[in-house]
Formats: sequence, structure tokens, C-alpha cells
Amino acid sequence: MKEDLLYQLALTEVPQVGAVHARLLVQEFGSAKAVFQAPRRLLEKKEGIGSLRAKYIKAFQNFSMAEKEIRYMEKFQIHAHFINDPGYPRRLLHCYDAPLILFQKGKADLNPAKALSVIGTRSHTDYGKKITEKLIADLVPLDVQVISGMAHGIDGIAHHAACRHSLSTLGVLAHGLDQIYPPAHERLAREMVQSNGALLTEFRSGVAPDKHHFPTRNRIVAGMADATVVIETGERGGSIITAELANGYNRDVFALPGKTSDPKSAGCLKLIIKNKAALITCANDLIDAMGWMEKRAAPALPQRLLFPELSPLEKNILDTLTHHQPLHIDELYHFCQSPNSALAGALLNLELNNLVHSLPGKQYRLL
Repeated sequence: MKEDLLYQLALTEVPQVGAVHARLLVQEFGSAKAVFQAPRRLLEKKEGIGSLRAKYIKAFQNFSMAEKEIRYMEKFQIHAHFINDPGYPRRLLHCYDAPLILFQKGKADLNPAKALSVIGTRSHTDYGKKITEKLIADLVPLDVQVISGMAHGIDGIAHHAACRHSLSTLGVLAHGLDQIYPPAHERLAREMVQSNGALLTEFRSGVAPDKHHFPTRNRIVAGMADATVVIETGERGGSIITAELANGYNRDVFALPGKTSDPKSAGCLKLIIKNKAALITCANDLIDAMGWMEKRAAPALPQRLLFPELSPLEKNILDTLTHHQPLHIDELYHFCQSPNSALAGALLNLELNNLVHSLPGKQYRLL
């Protein structure tokens, strides 16, 4: 296991080989170690790699950095999730630019049944604080995991509220786990780790919170969740970037409206006007839109066998939804490993037979 992790960490440090190219290489060769051991001529032939990236891979020698990081992880009980590991967040697997590796401090489940990103401005109003706290409180019965970026303002309020109500909460960092930014959130970070939350980052220890790391961090905030809620934001900034990323990942985006004269609500209103976010006023609006209302118990499998005409793929879909639901159509594709056209046809037949129900945002659950 240490040897696998050594090569996985090393692959993240190869110049000119980012997350997208590294993921393609791992999919092609099977593991990070196999990428380093592959002949240069084979690396050069892979789309997007070419001679320059192949040269950097074959010339890489800085494995001592990876060894140092492994020692740090062991000392501070940090877990690594490589992109082909079973524990890697399955929602991120559907994002083309998913991080190659994630470092986790804390015990939170990275694949919860329901996950929501809550984001907004650092300079919030009293209204923004109250609506964030009420939103989180109203989601407690549904056991929704709350994800945000650990920043001042709405992010911190969301994390605090989740901890107060014993909800799992993930703080996605724009730096290594050897520090907390902003420093004022060190106590909050400890509280999250000691409860059922966690801190998460793609950056190894020693990496500082540089300005360009925050937009990079935002894609994880967007990709880890089923939906993103924007509480308050101006027309520009990190919250708008995160909302745009969530839209790009085909995730639902919601925004709370505010006063039309309030610049702190201008970004939310703009997202709503441009149909980049759906307007919600409370948790019930969100719950209805996401189909998160309390579900009836799924019919037992023997009842489904009353439909002998079901294909093997349709039976596979039912079995998958019995253990994981609701699921996005991309997640069903991942579990069932079927062509998109065949999967779409099978889902339609199951809907016609009143066995499966489609939810907003291309998600499906059992009836």
C-alpha cells in the first residue's frame, strides 16, 4: 500500500501533468506505478501527452518528497483517496477535472446519501446568517452532509451550524492540511474533525493558500455535492465561480433572493435571472426540488420479479437503486457499465412499469 501511495503522490508532482492528463494515464495503464514504468514511446502516443509530458514523467526523480508526505500522513492520521480507490468520492468521478488524489483529516463519509454545498459572501448580512442557520437546521431530519470552503462568512456559518446540529460537514481547503486558513477557523476545524466531519484538500502539506488555489478548490466544493445553494454574494467572486462550476457539472444550483437594492444579493439575483440557479426561499423548496422528501420503503425484490420481461440491465438498475438511491444518471452509468442509449431505454421502461421514478437533475430512485 505504501508503494502504491508513493507513486500516486509522485504522479501529482510531475511537471505539466495535471489532474486531467494524469487520470487518463491511470485509466490507460491501470495504476500510478504503471504510468512511471511505461515505455516513453507508449506514453508519447497517448492523446494529450506527447513527447514533452512523456519526458517529464520518465525524468521524474523526486520520490523523496512523496516519502516525506507519507511520514507526515502517518504522524497526523491523514488518509489519502486516489482516484481509482473505492473510497474516492463517487460524485467527483463524474467531473472531468476531478483531483487525482484527496487528503482527508477526519472520519466523514465522502459518499453520503445526500450532500449539499452551501456557499456565499465573506461579508454577510444578519439576514444571510439567519437564513443559513435556519436552512441547515431544517435539513437535520434528512441527514444532509454540508460542504463548504472554510472561508469567513457564509462558509463558516454553514460549518458551525452543521456541527451544532451534529450533521456531517466537509471543509474543502485551498492549501495543505498542516495549516488552517483563515487562522480564525482553527477551533472550528478541530470541532469538525473531532465530530463526524472532515477537512479535505488536494494539496499536500506545505502548500500555502495562494490566491490561484481558491478557484481550484471551488470545483471540489461544487463537484462533491448533489446541489449547491448560494446564500448571499456579489456579482463576482468565489461563490459565482462555484455556481458556474456546479452548472458545468450538471448539478442543481439554488439561490436565495434578497433585496434588489442590496449588493450582497446581486449575485444571487443575477444567477436566478439568467436561469443559472433556481429560486428558493426555504429548506422545503430545496427538499421538494431535489426529491429529498421521506421516501416509502422500496418494494421487496421478489415483487419486482413479477415483471419477467425485464432485461438483465433493467434488473441490474433495480438492484443498484436498492442499495444506492437516489442516483444521478452518470452514477448509474458508472455502476451498470452500460452504453448511454441502452441505459436511457432501460430507465424509460422501468418508469413505464412504475418501478423507477425520475427526479429533478437527472436523478432516479425506486418507487
